[in-house]
Amino acid sequence: MEIQKIISELQYKAVRSSGAGGQNVNKVSSKVVLSFDLKNSQALSEEEKTLLETNLSSRLTTDAVLILNCDEDRSQLKNKEIVTKRFLELIKKALIVPKIRKATKVPKSVIKKRIKDKKNISEIKKTRRKPDF
Repeated sequence: MEIQKIISELQYKAVRSSGAGGQNVNKVSSKVVLSFDLKNSQALSEEEKTLLETNLSSRLTTDAVLILNCDEDRSQLKNKEIVTKRFLELIKKALIVPKIRKATKVPKSVIKKRIKDKKNISEIKKTRRKPDF
């Protein structure tokens, strides 16, 4: 994964932000919409694309385009930086392959200890009973 190549493939679009803000909201397009076409990306290998497609399936459109929004700040430039940083973190997390769990056998000493403890508790409970004449 080449970060600079991926960043060059990103498409940004400035949109008018929603919510409170008075006249500034009506005048300035400060919200930034980032879109990344996963299928047509040249920066990612085929394995990385399939891994991203499985891990980010809920966030992708039907055309395998990832769309992220940011309208946290009043500045378009800061929103662009925030959404780019968020995108890179998302991609890095999605590319992590979890380790395969190796099934291990329960050690014999653990089994012996458990049986010994069961017998001990059984003996304690036997001594609590009423004597049988």
